[in-house]
Amino acid sequence: MLKGCDVSRGIGAVLGAVFLAIALLAAVPAARADAPLRHCAGRLAAGKKLLIVAFGSSSTEGIGASNRSHAYPERLARLLAARLPVPVVVRNEGIGGQDADNMLPRLLRQVIPQHPALVIWQTGSNDPLRHVPIRRFIAETRAGLVALRAAGIDTMLMEPQVSRVLHKAGGSLAYRDALRALGREYGVPVIRRYELMRRWLAAGTVPASALMAPDGLHMADGGYAALAREVAREIARDVGLPGGTGVTFVAAGPARPMPRAR
Repeated sequence: MLKGCDVSRGIGAVLGAVFLAIALLAAVPAARADAPLRHCAGRLAAGKKLLIVAFGSSSTEGIGASNRSHAYPERLARLLAARLPVPVVVRNEGIGGQDADNMLPRLLRQVIPQHPALVIWQTGSNDPLRHVPIRRFIAETRAGLVALRAAGIDTMLMEPQVSRVLHKAGGSLAYRDALRALGREYGVPVIRRYELMRRWLAAGTVPASALMAPDGLHMADGGYAALAREVAREIARDVGLPGGTGVTFVAAGPARPMPRAR
């Protein structure tokens, strides 16, 4: 039989865990109707798990990283799990080489049926390389945004990267600007990766050798790490967490190898 002191300690431990959970959830404000990521804010306020799908092409898959665990979605998962008071799952649905023609049907058939709280849609990098007409790119991206909204899924857009390959292709900035315009049209946050990368290079925050892979198109480990921190901060701000832009996301713990994407 358990002694009285053992029982008391056991009850005390359980109550301590309960009080800690209550304190963590109390730090999350009630969901705001005007929050850019209001469905995520609602789940946080209710203490429910967050499922996030990182959707896109090679920048999401993690091409250029030394291993899959250094891709931005895997880093993002560790950062958010360490800072948010609810369970967080980030699924990497990046497939290298895809453009808007490939992404729209995959979004409708494979991503939306997962019923995530948030989709981070990285796009616009392969379209200028494959000469996808800008009007078709806009139309297909708009159709995806409409479908996500109809499904009650929060969305963030991520624009193309700074890249000598895209610069040589010509016309790539039109796709960047189209995503910014669509973000304004639909009230969707846009991760301005192009501007972020220019800022990191100008300030020396991330050296060029750590920012970009040798192929001149894809990001490298340092770039993906900085990108994950920026995305984490944007999510914190857009769900209305106290401190917003002041939320600090330090480097995540040791990376563990993960299986390759399909």
